[in-house]
Amino acid sequence: MSTDRLARRLGTGDAVVVGLSAMIGAGVFTAFAPAAAAAGSGLLLGLAIAAVVAYCNATSSARLAIRYPESGGTYVYGRERLGPFWGYLAGWGFVVGKTASCAAMALTVLAYAAPGLGQPWRGLLAVAVVAALTALNYRGVRRSTRAATVLVTLSLLALGVAVVAVLVAGGPSAHRLLPLAGTGATGILEAAGLLFFAFAGYARVATLGEEVRDPARTIPRAIAWALGIVLVVYAVVAAVLLAQLGSSTVASAGDPLAVAVAATDWPGLTPVVRTGAALAALGALLALVLGVSRTVLAMARDGHLPRGLAAVHPRFGVPHRAELAVGAVVALLAAVVDLRGAIGFSSFAVLTYYAIANASAWTLGARRVVPAVGFTGCVLLAASLPVSAVLAGAAVLAVGVVGYALRRP
Repeated sequence: MSTDRLARRLGTGDAVVVGLSAMIGAGVFTAFAPAAAAAGSGLLLGLAIAAVVAYCNATSSARLAIRYPESGGTYVYGRERLGPFWGYLAGWGFVVGKTASCAAMALTVLAYAAPGLGQPWRGLLAVAVVAALTALNYRGVRRSTRAATVLVTLSLLALGVAVVAVLVAGGPSAHRLLPLAGTGATGILEAAGLLFFAFAGYARVATLGEEVRDPARTIPRAIAWALGIVLVVYAVVAAVLLAQLGSSTVASAGDPLAVAVAATDWPGLTPVVRTGAALAALGALLALVLGVSRTVLAMARDGHLPRGLAAVHPRFGVPHRAELAVGAVVALLAAVVDLRGAIGFSSFAVLTYYAIANASAWTLGARRVVPAVGFTGCVLLAASLPVSAVLAGAAVLAVGVVGYALRRP
């Protein structure tokens, strides 16, 4: 038996939890603030656009995952459908983009659990959070999914508390939901690109393709359930936030849900929301490290990363070296990066990843409308992101391209 293959331990429920935990923590607690800064209350339109692109990406990813149920996601799909370079570029984009997402999630934990904490304690605590979750992942994927189940359940309960507090004891106003005068298409598209960061977790299921049972049935169902549930949650929370605070306050808040609850007649519930936000970010970080380490595993098997990272632990059945390497890089980034900058950079790299996924799905033949819309949407949203995110993302992708060229004989 090969020592670098992963066991199929996950069912549909496990896979849905991985997708939910990746998305719930990634979006509700972080992406609305920069999106509101870009589009004002027009962020609801941005959310709808991001959801359409995410649906296309999810459909394309599901079709490809059925054909290629291996660890690596679009790295594998691009390699098999478009050629080695495109698979490599997708994998590189995913690894660097989602490593930035991991750092963003570690910082989100601190934004809600320890607001106002300065350096060096902020950096040291972020490193401790990453180290703890890396140790949990090291013990096996089943332990990780059980932990994710608890975390996402508590997070959804906290979101429910926030929504009820605002609707019952707050001062929501429907007129705050209307797009402000002067909100243009450029701002809405930028908001959609930033909010895409919140949806990207659904394909974490596809990157675990080698570890799910009956992938042809499990992966499409898990992606559809996770994306549908999260879209409903996002729409409700976004509307409640805007109605309570208005877009300018949402844009300026590092922890908008906590601010919204604090502004109600039930401010004593604010610690509950802060705790739920921190737990959601922990769940997202847990799932993100799972996905990134599996892509590192696949790329290491093909020699695009050091082959030693392809090792699978004989007892725990996880790519332990890949997980330790990812954890170390994430800890370093979390100690030094800015949360909003990490979101923009991550969105650019991951939109590149999904553009390649849609191009790969196009080559399957039938049902080409969805991958065509998905590809166009990814390119448009990537180009609409803040200039700093576009330049940084393009530069890092260029480094990857140079590295690929240098390794070719």
